[in-house]
Amino acid sequence: MIRPPSNSANLRSAIRNLKSAVGAVILAHNYQNPDIYDVADFIGDSLELARQARAASARLIVFCGVRFMAETAKLVNPEARVVLAAPDAGCQMADMITVEALRLRKRELGDVTTVAYVNTPADVKAESDICCTSANAVEVVESLPRDRRVLFVPDRNLAAYVARGTGRPVLDSRLSTPDSRSSIAGIIPWEGFCYVHASFRAADVALARKEHPGAFIVVHPECPLEVIDAADAVASTSGMARLAREHDEIVLGTEAGMCNRVRRDSPDTRCRPLRRTALCRNMKLTRLEHVRAALEGAVPEIVLPEAVAARARQALDGMMAVIT
Repeated sequence: MIRPPSNSANLRSAIRNLKSAVGAVILAHNYQNPDIYDVADFIGDSLELARQARAASARLIVFCGVRFMAETAKLVNPEARVVLAAPDAGCQMADMITVEALRLRKRELGDVTTVAYVNTPADVKAESDICCTSANAVEVVESLPRDRRVLFVPDRNLAAYVARGTGRPVLDSRLSTPDSRSSIAGIIPWEGFCYVHASFRAADVALARKEHPGAFIVVHPECPLEVIDAADAVASTSGMARLAREHDEIVLGTEAGMCNRVRRDSPDTRCRPLRRTALCRNMKLTRLEHVRAALEGAVPEIVLPEAVAARARQALDGMMAVIT
């Protein structure tokens, strides 16, 4: 049970003491609240956090993010106990695909290579050939034979960005029956999306240029292509953090909390969100009280069926082999 809030300084101290006592490491996504940064051992994007989880020697990994991220940590480090600090923190994009729907789609399409964005449940990864993150999606798809059709799940916007980056056509997502199967190689997008990034429009970029004429504008590859085309650059959140160190003023087309990360690491850079209301409700669920409860053993650990985990791990390992 989560105890009532206490003095934040005392709570942070208690978390650090507990972390040392139980041999834990705390991993936090870039979109977390700043007070979570203060107790985290590492802050990063999905790819960076997967690498940190895989390399962790800690007995316990406390993940401050959303469920698919904690599942990924368990997949890459099966010997560790992994807990999601806020167990109700899901992902609406990940909920837009199920393993049953994916199996049906693969039967409809026939011979196809399935690439699963990490923003998917473990059983969807298990049904896929290889995984990717926003930081390496183009690289992963580029590693696949060009004569293959690629079913890219679940983000249609990232699929469009990858198609452009690899020079592959986007195939009609309505292809569904044996009679309508296409032999043309290309990318077939799943019709999912991130509600935060999908809400951006080119007009948001135009307004940012008017209000902040000297700012460098960077947007996430989960944004629509019209937004990507209007911006100065496109990057994952880790890429945004690097670019922020190179510019005096930057506007970020992603979850608004990313500016908190930039202000922490690059205090001399003026960082502004493309839209202040661009907030992920699930990413903001985690509180310090949740982290303390996870360290005290009050939060159930992530448990995955081994049959699912083994196959999902293969898809993640395939990604890691491409980029390392």
